[in-house]
Amino acid sequence: MIWLGFALIFWCAATLVNVRLAGSAYNDTRLVRIFVPLLFGATLLVLWEALVRHFDVSPVILPPPSLVARTFVSSTETLWIDFQQTVVKGALSGYVIGMVAAFLTAIAIDRSTFLTRGLLPIGNFVAALPIVGIAPILVSWFGFDWHSKAAVVVVMVFFPILVNCVQGLKEAEAMQRDLMRTYAASYLQTLFKLRLPAAMPFVFNGLKIATTLALIGAIVAEYFGSPTRGMGFRISTGVGSLSIDLVWAEIAVAALVGSAFYGAVSLMERSVTFWHPSQRGGRS
Repeated sequence: MIWLGFALIFWCAATLVNVRLAGSAYNDTRLVRIFVPLLFGATLLVLWEALVRHFDVSPVILPPPSLVARTFVSSTETLWIDFQQTVVKGALSGYVIGMVAAFLTAIAIDRSTFLTRGLLPIGNFVAALPIVGIAPILVSWFGFDWHSKAAVVVVMVFFPILVNCVQGLKEAEAMQRDLMRTYAASYLQTLFKLRLPAAMPFVFNGLKIATTLALIGAIVAEYFGSPTRGMGFRISTGVGSLSIDLVWAEIAVAALVGSAFYGAVSLMERSVTFWHPSQRGGRS
């Protein structure tokens, strides 16, 4: 009962702080925009801890955050090995390969009406295929190591990035393109000086979507075959051995990595597309 009372007090205090911040003159500063989600997340963790302890929930069903934190600290070596296998080798390598391939394909589509009409519908079809159907096939093709996970990631991120790149390359206005032609600019000059800068908001939209897909693809692919390491492998075996605290520790790593990955791409977007209206508001 003590834990539940403490959680309710903490929730009320956090709500009061949030209301005060929303009504203050600093409600739109960067510090407040970071602090409020952190406070909300801390409140959820406190409620989670209190409810698990109050109702005496078994750690096999739902471990408290304190147990997950202890497991996280005591299993850093294992978590680091899994991070390298899944994130660095599988997700990041597949993300980079898929990004480069999508960008080059978008330029080829931009130059060819045949590819525009033929490849994009096929891309929409492939993008709709479930990962649980693609992953086993690619694992059987490329083996159990990280190469098959990177291949799954490439398939998952390729078409979202491609569609956004193709759409972005169409953003330059006809008058602007005509102006480049009056200057006798070549295709590459028009591409790099006009069309790519105009396409950057769309390109980064695709890149941000792909950050979450890359990590999901790498983790899910490890369910269908993996060496004795990797986040997906550890989650699968942890559930089988009832090591649910380790499973939640792996989930915490995935959440932190996914948020950091998305944030890094968003920071790059702000520096590259600072001129775009979407990046002008809310700055301090």
